[in-house]
Amino acid sequence: MSMPARSRRFPWWIYWVLLALILAFTLWPIGSVMIAGSIAEANGCDLDEGSIHPCLIDGVDWGPDLYTFGVLGWFMLATLPLGGIALLVWLLVLIIHLIARGRAPRPGS
Repeated sequence: MSMPARSRRFPWWIYWVLLALILAFTLWPIGSVMIAGSIAEANGCDLDEGSIHPCLIDGVDWGPDLYTFGVLGWFMLATLPLGGIALLVWLLVLIIHLIARGRAPRPGS
């Protein structure tokens, strides 16, 4: 007597991991700017993309580092469109996978 074939579950975890990676890649420049701005504001420092301003935090000048993190926001010009395209491809592959899975013959039928 043979056991009935067990249908495999849909691999949602792969799609969730890929979605998280796409969103992380797309939004990291925004996070970088927000963190730099928050640190500068909390310590009463100026932060802009025009020049490096001194920002003393516990006796250490963090101005150049905050400036670098603030200017990294310009990567949004690349990551937002690329992330949007990757998100559309991700969604298209998910829909095709779901449709193909629905049309596949079930084991034992």
